[in-house]
Order: sequence, then C-alpha cells, then structure tokens
Amino acid sequence: MTSASAKKRTEPYKRILLKLSGEALAGENGYGIDTEVLGEIADEIKHIREKGVEIAIVIGGGNIFRGIKGATSGMDRASADYMGMLATVLNCLALQDALERKDVYTRVQSAIDMQELAEPYIRRKAVRHLEKGRVVIFGAGTGNPYFTTDTTAALRAMEVGCEVVLKATKVDYVYDSDPMQNKDAKPFTNLTYLDVLSKGLKVMDSTAISLCMDNQLPIVVFNLHEKGALTRVVNGDAVGTLVKG
Repeated sequence: MTSASAKKRTEPYKRILLKLSGEALAGENGYGIDTEVLGEIADEIKHIREKGVEIAIVIGGGNIFRGIKGATSGMDRASADYMGMLATVLNCLALQDALERKDVYTRVQSAIDMQELAEPYIRRKAVRHLEKGRVVIFGAGTGNPYFTTDTTAALRAMEVGCEVVLKATKVDYVYDSDPMQNKDAKPFTNLTYLDVLSKGLKVMDSTAISLCMDNQLPIVVFNLHEKGALTRVVNGDAVGTLVKG
C-alpha cells in the first residue's frame, strides 16, 4: 500500500466497465435523478467513446430503491431486491436518453425480460455492440436477488472481456477510514484484493472483490465528480486507487 502520488500507471484501456452508483445520478438531492448531473456524466462518457474506448456500464438503483434497506424495513428480501433491480432499469433508461441526445449510440440490456424497454442480456450480442462502438448499459443486476450491482459489474466485465472495472465514487481514493468523518484518513493509490478483504475497506462488496481476485480483473476507484478524471483513468494516468494482485 502506498500514499497518494501522481504518475503514469498503466497503458490506456481499450474496453472498460464503468460502475456508477444510483446516488451518483441524484446529485445533491440524494434521491431521484438530477438531469444536470446526468448530462455531465454523459459528456464524460461521450468524450472517451470518441477516443475509441469501448464502454460497458452498470448502474445501481440506490437513488430510487435499495433492496437491503427494504428488507431491513420488514419486506421480504427477495421481493425488495427485485424492486431494486427495476430501479436500476429506470436509471439505465435515463442515462441512455442522456447519451443519445448527445449522439452516442447505446443499448440497454436487462437481466429481467422487458422487451418493450430493453434487450435481454445476451453476452455475445453485448460484445458485438461494444465492437461496433455502442455503449452497452446493463440493467436489473444479475437477475437474481441477494446479489449487488457491484457483483454485477465484476461479472459482466469478465463476461464481455473488459480490461478493468472503473468504480466511480464521491471521493478521490480509497481511505483507511471515512474521510468525511476523519480528516486524518489515509488515502491509498495501490491495494491488493486481500488488503481490501482483510481490512474491510469499502471498495466493492466481498463477492465482487473475490470474483475480481479469482480472475485478476483490476479495479480503479476514482472521483466521478472531478472534471476529466474518467478520461485520465482511461488514459492510464495514476488517478484514484488501483486494486489488483
């Protein structure tokens, strides 16, 4: 583990999986969809697509409904998770609209069949869309309750051959404690998968981290709201925290 520094980290990525939280679309509101924030995210995605990067996206649904929260309120966990999956599809359609208004061709693929709104998830079709330069947005999680969209991101990234999972957050790095509550929190630029698991660091859930570790899929955690950060991560610059090996 090392403290924060700025230098070239890797070669530019050619095919990425961008993991967005539902909260990222809510902006300062904390819930719902902020169209201004949505437009800014779409601009960043358009910029890297124009550079030839193939982009797959997984979005959470926490700005609309979070399955775990529903379960703790007395709902059946499976039912609550299915409601959360439907919330992710709302976010997918909102991002698709924002991208296509900027002339970025997209496809939404859903793990739950809803033909009028999205294609069914078919791995080979998703890969073909990526090869043709379309942004592919995966909705409805894995289609199964008890799995998070973090796990979906790791799974889909491996299925369609992405080189990295880019986890967009509200902070610049992974810290050893909550930087919002502890001004002395220590940032890390490099971590191993075992560091994350053993220290309980909030990068992605343990299932997602284990999947990435088993398949040597790197994760980069970065601040989505820092202008140009996504472009610099894709270029291989030392932005945020890299989790690997």
